[in-house]
Amino acid sequence: MNPIPERLIDFRVYENSNIFIGLADAELPSLEAMTETVSGAGIAGEYDSPLIGHYQSMTLSLNWRTPTPKLLALAAPKIHQLDLRGAIQINDAANGRYRSVPLRVLVNGTPKTTNPGKFEKNASMDSSNELEVTYLKIWYDGKEYIEIDKLNYICKIDGVDYLAEVRQALGG
Repeated sequence: MNPIPERLIDFRVYENSNIFIGLADAELPSLEAMTETVSGAGIAGEYDSPLIGHYQSMTLSLNWRTPTPKLLALAAPKIHQLDLRGAIQINDAANGRYRSVPLRVLVNGTPKTTNPGKFEKNASMDSSNELEVTYLKIWYDGKEYIEIDKLNYICKIDGVDYLAEVRQALGG
């Protein structure tokens, strides 16, 4: 089998896993580890050491053509659970056919920015939301690959919880 992931066919955004909130372009949260520079005796130079399971601020950006009631409602200062469900096109070269693989991203986020957009004749308004993400879970083809829960000290990557020992050491 020689699967070649080619593109995202399409996706939809839901709130609370069942309320369709519209069509938007989305920029998913980036996982950027918190680091500290390590240097000193016994080290030839210095290096940035990632703090395992700890990530810099993570944001989800949603870009809309025009403002919608749902875009405006995402400005509410509370935690919103958004569910992005997509289909990835795979070229299955070994079998000579295309197939679709589900991709699902679940986030809990609090609004940082709500931009209703601009007024310009005969143009999209470039509306957007940006949410601070404290919870992120990603499934690919039905398998869970990433779960980051900043508030509950969970960092699961490909089935391994890298903060389990930390929770245990902290009495949790």
